[in-house]
Amino acid sequence: MLRKGKTGAFRSLVEGEGEPHSVRTDLTGPPGKDVGRHVRSLLTIAHLSDLHVTDVESPARFEFLNQFAGDPRFRELLTMQRPQESLNSHAINAMVQAVNGIEQAPVGGKPVQLVVMTGDAIDNAQMNELANFMALFDGGIVTPSSGGPDSESAQSAAWPNDQAWKPDGGDRFGKEHGFPQLPGLLERASRSFPSHGLTMPWIGCYGNHEELCQGVGLVTPEVAAAMVGWRKPIAVPSGLDANSAVDVFTRTPEAFMTGTIRSVTADPARLPARLAGFLEAHLRSGSRPAGHGFAPPNRHDGTAGYVYDTTPVRLVCLDTVCRDGGADGRIDAAQLAWLEERLIEVHSSYTDRDGNTARTSNDDRLVVLMSHHPLMTLNNSRAKDAVDPRQLLLLLHRFGNVVLWLNGHVHMNMVQRHPNREGVNVGFWEVTTGSLVDWPCQGRVVEILDAGYGRIGIACTMLDHDGPLEPGEAAAPLELAGLHRLLAANDPLAGAGSTRAGTPADRNVILALPAPFPLKHLHRE
Repeated sequence: MLRKGKTGAFRSLVEGEGEPHSVRTDLTGPPGKDVGRHVRSLLTIAHLSDLHVTDVESPARFEFLNQFAGDPRFRELLTMQRPQESLNSHAINAMVQAVNGIEQAPVGGKPVQLVVMTGDAIDNAQMNELANFMALFDGGIVTPSSGGPDSESAQSAAWPNDQAWKPDGGDRFGKEHGFPQLPGLLERASRSFPSHGLTMPWIGCYGNHEELCQGVGLVTPEVAAAMVGWRKPIAVPSGLDANSAVDVFTRTPEAFMTGTIRSVTADPARLPARLAGFLEAHLRSGSRPAGHGFAPPNRHDGTAGYVYDTTPVRLVCLDTVCRDGGADGRIDAAQLAWLEERLIEVHSSYTDRDGNTARTSNDDRLVVLMSHHPLMTLNNSRAKDAVDPRQLLLLLHRFGNVVLWLNGHVHMNMVQRHPNREGVNVGFWEVTTGSLVDWPCQGRVVEILDAGYGRIGIACTMLDHDGPLEPGEAAAPLELAGLHRLLAANDPLAGAGSTRAGTPADRNVILALPAPFPLKHLHRE
């Protein structure tokens, strides 16, 4: 414990022993031979999610809503502000360095071949946030601040309330939770810095925070004007009805800008990204791979789904964002039909819609799905074009080469099995990786392995970024990344005392599956 407050203590972090891998055979039963002892790597992925590059000075943020933490009626709107959020870009940069430094994955021994980023790269659907994300991943200059030269965020010393931790002091976080005073931190955090970018190819997903104001509200013309303008809301509007607050915010976020206003510096760089801007940023020339997975048909059709093929694995990206508002996702009939066609292309046989075995002349390839939303959150009642997500599960169970689904959104590590109790295959695994912005501020290395004896192993290993545990004066970018993690651990809303890290069965695990076909032809030497 570093210091004590009235209701909690601010604690330091120490380096512990690495958590061993456990073998999960939920879908196979006890193995006759050890899975993971004699393996050959098919594909090694670094999985990152929910980075939330944040413009902390944006006028279209509503930090004051954190006062409703604990009220389930505001679930979709929280968390609006985090003690560590001004350091998000530095933590992402430290994770980029960590991924670049992986020479051998822990189980298969191969280097990372591909980075998969499953959405919410940015926090508030703004182009300046998107530009910083692209600089972090592709290489370039990262400019965390916006507006004028002076800090104009809820963490500024002169901000008129104490809902946020203020590094210069004068807030309740120090008194109640023992948070430190770090004068000058915001100025250091806002300085531009270079990122070398990832040294291997990366592909992305579209998330709700790319589409919507704070990941929930429609970007109406009024909100778009507010993003680039000077009027910053700092208090709850009068007459707020908690029972309808989320629905009002979803349709008209500008209604939350009718309370007390503070003047800030306008900035045209904060204009809304929207799907078109998101796609253009990824499709620019020089990206590796081309479009970072996205392709010109996405631009033409206004969609964010695609396939990305490697020799052993087809990765299928689903577009699960609800364009009608709300944090949770949806799947529609058109995308189900598209997905079925893409799955048939990499199956020599599958179960058709009538339950019969269908055969093709196609070569078999393993399939990994990727999306922003997990299956359990594809239930957005606001979606006008949604189908029951159970239809998606039934579709996937007809195709035995589907072995894994990677996603994020819930800011929590989870590993779930999806057994197929009606078909000929046993089902697949769903791996949800927590957010880099929230504790435990990690990514995940995912290895697709030929485990021998007719089995596949999916090895999942948590990955810490390169920020130091003891950030010192927190002046250099890596030290700021270390401070980000320390603050995240002590966040009273979502820190180390929460369930964000998951259980050991959600972290370092080897997930067993029967091989759906002979894997010999998939090996790359």
